Amino acid sequence: MKKKILVIDDDAKLCTLLQRFLAERGYAPGSAPNGAEGIRALKKDRYDLVLLDVMMPGDDGFEVLRKIRKFSEIPIIMLTARGDTSDRVVGLRLGADDYIPKPFESAEIEARMEAVLRRSSNTGKPPKEKQIEFGLVKVDLQRRSVLVDGEESDLTANEFRLLEFLLENRNTVVTRGQITEALYGDEFDPFQRSVDILVSRLRKKINDDPKKPKFIKTLHGQGYMLTVDL
Repeated sequence: MKKKILVIDDDAKLCTLLQRFLAERGYAPGSAPNGAEGIRALKKDRYDLVLLDVMMPGDDGFEVLRKIRKFSEIPIIMLTARGDTSDRVVGLRLGADDYIPKPFESAEIEARMEAVLRRSSNTGKPPKEKQIEFGLVKVDLQRRSVLVDGEESDLTANEFRLLEFLLENRNTVVTRGQITEALYGDEFDPFQRSVDILVSRLRKKINDDPKKPKFIKTLHGQGYMLTVDL
């Protein structure tokens, strides 16, 4: 079945070009000229990934991202003509899965889409342990769900993969480079601080105090370590 991609961008010409490109690559593309239309499309139909422009009239891409994350954990790649580091930090902290500055090459956007879709799907080997519990956190590796004190915690694909990787290497220091390779592959590093931001988001979602983390410890100059006794 073809993967469905929704392009949310007010640039009609770019939307047309992206839809044509996506169709040629075997995807089923759709488009929306603004955030409101994009959100309606996501609530009406099932999509596998969103390409979301940052600079749009009305609600900008960041506000649209906030609204989408209230009801969906669909993978989202931000598109922007601005390459400021602060913009990338905001997008990643709000739950974006990747960030591509305009103008971009077709090969780059295709590679990043493939990587994000690969991370969001459960294509790996079945885990030896189906369920893992630590503290008030219960992780179901088969269902790819996380409960915190009995309540469902909505992790993005990247956040869950990070937690899975830390669990696989629990009580062992892992470097930012190892995390980057596990999550993004060695083809590219989308953003040097993306790992730190992702760790921060994950801590928040499992109620791990960032000032005095009980589980995900930062070892300055080395990396991170998930300290749990199972």
